[in-house]
Amino acid sequence: MILVIGSGIAGLTAALVAHELGSETAIVTKAGITDANTTHAQGGIAAVTSPHDAPAAHAADTLRASGGLADPAAVDALVSGGADLVARLSGDYGVAFDRDADGGLCLGLEAAHSFPRILHAGGDATGAEIERALVAAVGDAGIEVREHTMLCDLLLTDGRVVGARLRDPSGRTVDVAADAVILATGGCGQVYARTTNPPVATGDGIAAAIRAGARVSDMEFVQFHPTVLAAGSGFLISEAVRGEGAVLVDESGRRFAFDAHPDGELAPRDVVARAIAEAMSRQGGRPVMLDATAIGPAALARRFPTIGTALRERGLDWAREPVPVAPAAHYLMGGVVTDLDGATNLPGLYAAGEAARTGVHGANRLASNSLLEGGVFGGRAARAAVRRARTTTAVPPALPRNSAVSARATRIRRAARTPFDRDALRRLMWERAGLARDAAGLDLAADMIDEWLAELPEPDSPASIEDRGLLTVAREIVRAARARTDSVGAHHRSDTARVPAAV
Repeated sequence: MILVIGSGIAGLTAALVAHELGSETAIVTKAGITDANTTHAQGGIAAVTSPHDAPAAHAADTLRASGGLADPAAVDALVSGGADLVARLSGDYGVAFDRDADGGLCLGLEAAHSFPRILHAGGDATGAEIERALVAAVGDAGIEVREHTMLCDLLLTDGRVVGARLRDPSGRTVDVAADAVILATGGCGQVYARTTNPPVATGDGIAAAIRAGARVSDMEFVQFHPTVLAAGSGFLISEAVRGEGAVLVDESGRRFAFDAHPDGELAPRDVVARAIAEAMSRQGGRPVMLDATAIGPAALARRFPTIGTALRERGLDWAREPVPVAPAAHYLMGGVVTDLDGATNLPGLYAAGEAARTGVHGANRLASNSLLEGGVFGGRAARAAVRRARTTTAVPPALPRNSAVSARATRIRRAARTPFDRDALRRLMWERAGLARDAAGLDLAADMIDEWLAELPEPDSPASIEDRGLLTVAREIVRAARARTDSVGAHHRSDTARVPAAV
């Protein structure tokens, strides 16, 4: 059996492909099946579908945005799989991408893309439409889905992953044997005080992989989305809005983004996010304004109905006046290290989507490459997992590997200077390992996280399982940020010399 953990585009695609290849397949998701980052994705999915565009151009844009750290082979695999993925999504699974009057795909332009290649659905509801279609396909295929079921740990025998320990909706712990496990659990945005991620994004899969002995990399590269509504609860305002002509202004009405990059508002995300943070610092921490009034009421309503509705619910009319925005944690470029087929250093364990470090993003993700990565590499991981399952002798599940967290029980416990709670961790990460980092702040964060880990009891509830995961991934983010003393992409060290921004 192929056990898929996670129900966003990566997990659902992996499950569908494994099922289509004749493998018994099950999906595990800790909340409802649609409670995934995919559902919240607004901007769209980047893919080469126009005869005027080319995979080589998409690859060049991806490499340029990555700060030069993306793996060219992984990028080639990503962009070359785009057209096939779109064909499968629209043809096999019924995703209703937006089309023009002649039936052609509507293609948008986003920051750091050299050509309009962003497909969207429902204007700004692309992720929700993809999730709807894939969930329906999973239901039609009769694939087993276990909702409200948490990953506790991976099961290993002789260094091989042979299943997972799960907590079911009744609170029982159950061990499930599998020929292969595919982690598609998404990122860890909830480790930060401000994030665009839903509450489920607590890094569970990455943390479980770390405890099992899987390699992780690039954890210092956390992307902060530049334009998140700064009034009431955080709500992402898509990059595509700036692609359609919206501009950023400070309190004096000046377009400041060109101070940081010649592309202004359409510079790579890391550049725009830092430019906004610096502008906010100059005006006492108050948010900057996103001015979309020039786009016009009709165009805004047609292209961005979801955003418009959310703003009206908050008492804002962006067709008539600018709206306040500020950066927030959005996407983890690092994760569990995989090859181009999703395989990790642990036999039997695969990863795809935001939980994986495939090498496609380097230091900074190009806008709208996330849904593409989840779909392309979710399928690749499933095909590799099925091939392996057919040639591997099944073994019974074993106990989870003892982890650094479990081994803490042998230490002498000490009280942390600040008692642990999730909000304290999130504030610490935002202030010390956020948009700008320095050695003193990272050292403080490392010490605090180590103290919290030392006093954390063994988890016995869904919340405590998440807390363990958040602390585990926070430790890896800080560790990687301390080790990389130069500034590149989304990782900015304010205590070292700046390097030129990605262009």
